[in-house]
Amino acid sequence: MPRLCCTRYERLARQRGWQRIAGLDEVGRGSLFGPVVAAAVILNPRRRIVGLDDSKKLTPEYRQELAPRIREHSLAWAVAEVDASRIDAWNIYQASRQAMTAAFEALALSPDYLLIDAMYLDVCCEQQSLIHGDARSVSIAAASILAKVERDRMMEEWDKVYPQYGLASHKGYSTPQHLEALKSFGPTPQHRHSFAPVRESKCWATGATQEPLPLATAAPDGQSGFEPGFEPEFEPAN
Repeated sequence: MPRLCCTRYERLARQRGWQRIAGLDEVGRGSLFGPVVAAAVILNPRRRIVGLDDSKKLTPEYRQELAPRIREHSLAWAVAEVDASRIDAWNIYQASRQAMTAAFEALALSPDYLLIDAMYLDVCCEQQSLIHGDARSVSIAAASILAKVERDRMMEEWDKVYPQYGLASHKGYSTPQHLEALKSFGPTPQHRHSFAPVRESKCWATGATQEPLPLATAAPDGQSGFEPGFEPEFEPAN
């Protein structure tokens, strides 16, 4: 397995005859607040973008620098989201798959091969799932950067609505600051109420206007809903 993010998997796919290779990734899977956001990117093999890597390894400033270059030089790109209520209804794994599928379907140019970070999609397209794909494939890395930049922007906007939670700094993840705010103010309607730290909060946020949506009994593809006892994995806000 290559140690650095590279074009190996794209080159192997082209050697097999595929031409329009899309990388897909999602961000926000372990967050307690807001949507999971996915992106799909078909890079142009003739327009190399230097510096592509797993978005978690890059500084916010460098991600902001790379994102417009990805959008400008790619053959096609798309971003999609699944909101907190549907995460609660389906479970985070199914919501992540649905966000990736939506990003795939939104591409202006139809791909003929997919490189996906640790997941398979129910779509009619050849695909390869790569564990830690965002650190191994430049296409997946590009998708992870676009998704991360978009979700961070959304968290900064939500921070203006709910400033007491510090969303602009931790992006909704389970930092001590966020957990303390949940204890003090309770969850908002945009929190993921099926996640244990949110579910265990004792009161509703000041100014909340709705109760949490009821959990569905089945995911979109007929699989079971949220797994009891799921603990969200911490992901660095940066």
